[in-house]
Amino acid sequence: MTHTAQVISDANEAERTVLPAPRTLDPREAPALNWGVTGPGRIAGLFVEALQTYTAQQVVAVGSRDAARARAFADRFGIPAAYEGYADLLGDERVDIVYIASPHSGHFEQALRAIEAGKHVLVEKAFTRNAREAEQLVQAAREQGVFLMEAMWTRFLPHIDVVRQVIDDGMLGEVHTVIADHGLPAKPDPAHRLFAPELAGGALLDLGVYPVYFAAMVLGPFTSVLAAGTKTSTGVDGQTSIVVTNAAGAHGVLNTTLFARTPTTASIMGTDARLEIDGRFYAPAAVRLIGRDHELIDSFVPAQLDGGLCYEAAEAARCIAAGRLESDLMPLDETLRMMHVLDGIRRDLGITFPGE
Repeated sequence: MTHTAQVISDANEAERTVLPAPRTLDPREAPALNWGVTGPGRIAGLFVEALQTYTAQQVVAVGSRDAARARAFADRFGIPAAYEGYADLLGDERVDIVYIASPHSGHFEQALRAIEAGKHVLVEKAFTRNAREAEQLVQAAREQGVFLMEAMWTRFLPHIDVVRQVIDDGMLGEVHTVIADHGLPAKPDPAHRLFAPELAGGALLDLGVYPVYFAAMVLGPFTSVLAAGTKTSTGVDGQTSIVVTNAAGAHGVLNTTLFARTPTTASIMGTDARLEIDGRFYAPAAVRLIGRDHELIDSFVPAQLDGGLCYEAAEAARCIAAGRLESDLMPLDETLRMMHVLDGIRRDLGITFPGE
C-alpha cells in the first residue's frame, strides 16, 4: 500500500511533515520453515540467533567441510543435525530452505547444489563472485521452481521501509545526491577471507555492497559508474570510491575501505529536504528528516535495534508460503543488475579472482 505522509502543527503552529510509520510485518508472524545452514561462521551465528530470538523459524541442520566445526555450531544453538559436507544436509527431508553463509567463493557451488536438490535458497551477500555465476543460479532456480533470494538484509528492515516511503511520497523533492560509506580497519592477513583472492575477498564484495545497493534502491538503475581503488598486498581491493549516476543526472558518492573505520552513515539530498541515517545505516538505525535550513523536522528510531537478520528470513518464509519464487523487495533481476555493476567496478580496478 501507499502511505501518505501526515502533517501536524507544532507549538508554534508551523506545519511540519511527520515521517511515515514502517509497514514491515512482525517477523514472529511469518510462517515457520525448517532451515539448514552452510558455513557456520560469525554471520551464520548472528542469523541463527536472530531466528531463534525473533521468529518462529526452526534451524534443523548445519553443514560444514569441518565436522567438528559443524558439531560445535549445532551444540551452541541446539540444532538437531550436524553434517560433514553438504550432501547429507541437502538430502535431509526436514530441510525446507538453505541459508548459505560461506565465503563468497563458495556461494555459487553450494547454492546450485541446493537448488538442484529442490531446496529453497537464501544466499548471503555478495550473491556470487560475478554476474555469470549469478545468472546461472537464477536460471537454475527458475527452471527448478524454487525460491531464491540474495540476503541483502538491509532491504527488509523497518527504517529502510520508512526511507522508501519518503522517497515515493516525494517528501525530499527531487533527489540529487546520495552519499554512503562502509569501512572498517581489518588487520592484514593473507589467509583471512577479506584478503584472500581465492575466497573472493576485498572491501567491495563484503562491505561496499551496502552503499552500492543502497544507492541503487534510491536512484534506480545506474547510467554510469566510475570507480577508483587501492589494492591490498594480496591483490584484492582494500579501498574503493565510486560515483554513480542515474538517468535523471542524480549522483551517488560511495566509499568502502578495509584500511580505516568510517562513519557508515547514509544521506539522501533533495531539493526540499534531506534524509540522514545514523551509523551502521545498513542495520537497524535512526532516520532523520532535515529541512532546507538544516532544521530537524522529524525522526524515526526502530523499536528493535538488534537481530535485524530476522527480517530477511521472515520475508523468505512469507514468499515461500505464498508460492512466490522471489521477493519484490530484493528481486532476482535487481541482484543480476547489481552483480554486473560490481563486475564493472572490479574491471575498473583491475581485480579478478582465481578461477573466474
